[in-house]
Amino acid sequence: MEAVTSVSGRAYPWGQKNVDTDVIIPAHWLKTITRAGLGRGAFETVRAVPGNVFDDPAYAGAPILIAGDNFGCGSSREHAAWALNDLGIKAVIAPSFSDIFSGNAFKNGIVTVVLPQEAIDRLIEVAKTDPISVDLEHMTVTTPFQDRFEFSLDPFRRECLMHGLDEIGLTLERDEAITRYEAEIDGARPWVSQRAA
Repeated sequence: MEAVTSVSGRAYPWGQKNVDTDVIIPAHWLKTITRAGLGRGAFETVRAVPGNVFDDPAYAGAPILIAGDNFGCGSSREHAAWALNDLGIKAVIAPSFSDIFSGNAFKNGIVTVVLPQEAIDRLIEVAKTDPISVDLEHMTVTTPFQDRFEFSLDPFRRECLMHGLDEIGLTLERDEAITRYEAEIDGARPWVSQRAA
């Protein structure tokens, strides 16, 4: 997983509430055997409407999405986080998130920032013309107009995001202790590893 200490740039000023995972990535995209290319299906039903924010050239490649309350509700498909990643979104700012989506986003290196609706409204206005910055080190979202919104994040998730540690990375950090334990088990209980045979 790639380390994320800050995310800066244009933001999709969407603000839609109760966006479920079927809107983020429709079910017929779930048949793929790879994560690559899911960005093409991201927000497919929204993108079918002419003039939508996701196909507006002004926001092309935007790394931030500003959404409404209860973002990521619905089914638990991890494909939703994969699709956002493939679309280039590294942070989503909303008043609240589905717990399962928030967990999937974290495991895929996407920062989920919870801010009150007033802050969301302000960020949507700013995002129409200017960039936004999400800073994990200082736990703030800022704009070029001196707006500064503080947010909180689970300390474990923050640490993992800032150091690029997914579950595999966390395990590899303990490689020395795991190797030592396995050697002790081999010596004390060779029948466990069956390497003695």
